[in-house]
Amino acid sequence: MILIFCAPSGSGKSTFVKHLLTCYNNFELSVSATSRPPRGTEQHGVEYYFLSAAEFRQLIADDKLIEYQEVYKDYFYGTLRSEIDRIQQNGHHVVFDVDVKGGLNLKKIFGGNALSVFIQPPSIEELRHRLEGRGTDSEDMIRQRLAKASVELQDAPFFDHIIVNDDLNTALAQLDELLKQYHLI
Repeated sequence: MILIFCAPSGSGKSTFVKHLLTCYNNFELSVSATSRPPRGTEQHGVEYYFLSAAEFRQLIADDKLIEYQEVYKDYFYGTLRSEIDRIQQNGHHVVFDVDVKGGLNLKKIFGGNALSVFIQPPSIEELRHRLEGRGTDSEDMIRQRLAKASVELQDAPFFDHIIVNDDLNTALAQLDELLKQYHLI
């Protein structure tokens, strides 16, 4: 099974993925490639494969990506074919932590073999507070992320399930119930 987690930046999707990977051993994260620089303590090959924009364009030219997009100018994100092959060879469910457009693309590609989950912030105001609290983005980048989030929230109905991340423990319990419903745990 392919499990796709999507959310506007700052909504907490990485926290959900971390919960999944920590609590259950039959899931494995597909590490995405990106041309954006690392934030904080992010490491190459762990959170992302960090590449230059030129290296990313070469992957596109060589057809080594299942899907990709340029989210911001020269900030590419994409799914490596090699990651899916690696995880499936390990006998695990593939987990994606991607932005909304990437998630919609993956759902289109994998169809009924994928379960898509949209992690929704309780409000745009709370999302701003979370983005500012991260301390990793400029005010201009936060404005860009909030503008993008307003558009992404309109796509929530196109996902199989929506979990509102207002109270984290309640939202994680909803995720666990969803996984039980689909016989994934």
